[in-house]
Amino acid sequence: EINRILTDHCSDLLFAPTKNAKEILISEGIPSRKIFVTGATTVDVIDQNVTLAQRTSNILTHLNLKKGGYFLLTAHRSENVSKKQRLAGILEGSGLVYEKFQLPVIFPIHPGTKKMIDAFKLKIPEGIKAIDPVGLLDFLQLQANAKLMLTDSGGIQEESCLLKVPCVTLRDNTERPETLEIGSNILSGTDPLRILKSVGIMLRKSKKWKNPFGRKEVSKKIVRLVAQAY
Repeated sequence: EINRILTDHCSDLLFAPTKNAKEILISEGIPSRKIFVTGATTVDVIDQNVTLAQRTSNILTHLNLKKGGYFLLTAHRSENVSKKQRLAGILEGSGLVYEKFQLPVIFPIHPGTKKMIDAFKLKIPEGIKAIDPVGLLDFLQLQANAKLMLTDSGGIQEESCLLKVPCVTLRDNTERPETLEIGSNILSGTDPLRILKSVGIMLRKSKKWKNPFGRKEVSKKIVRLVAQAY
C-alpha cells in the first residue's frame, strides 16, 4: 500500500477506474487535474479473453468440473499467508464451506502460500482440491464457471464482479469498495465461521449488480489521454 501511494504521488497522470477512486486520490493530496476516470483495464482483459478461454481451455474437463459445481479459492497476500492463525482460518473456513455445500473447493496454490502451509505444518481439509498454479485462460475459465470465489486478491474482486460470480474476500478491508457497495462482494476476514456465513449470504444474493468499472476499450482511452498529454 505504501508503494501504491508513493507511485501515485510520483505520477504525472493517474487513471482512476471509478469516480470513487478519484475522490480517494484527491483526499490523499493528488491534484484533480492529474486524475482521469477511465474505467478499469480489467474490463478489457475480460472482454478480450473470456470467449477465448471458453474456446481453448479444457481445465474443467481436466478437473472433472461442471459450471456452478465448485468454489474457487485463492490466497497469496502476505498479511494472510505469513501468519499461521490467518492462513489456518482460511483453510478451515474453506473446509467448512465444502462440508456445508458438498461442492469441491478448487485451490490453485501460489508457491509462497504452499511454502507457508508446509512451514506451519497445516493440513489442507477434505474437499479442498489443491492444484498447481494455472495460466490466464485456464484461470479465467475457472473463475467464469465457479459458483463463488473466495479470495484475498484485489484483481479477482474486480474480475468476479465483471463475470457475475459472487465473491467473498478473505480480508478485513478492500481497495475495491465499489464491489461492496453494489453487492458483488463481501468481507469475511479469516475467521472460519465468518467465512462460512459470508458464503451463505452471497449465495442468497441476486447477481443483477451493475458493473462499476466502466465499459470496453478502457485501454484505448488511456492511450489517447497519454498521447494528448505528451
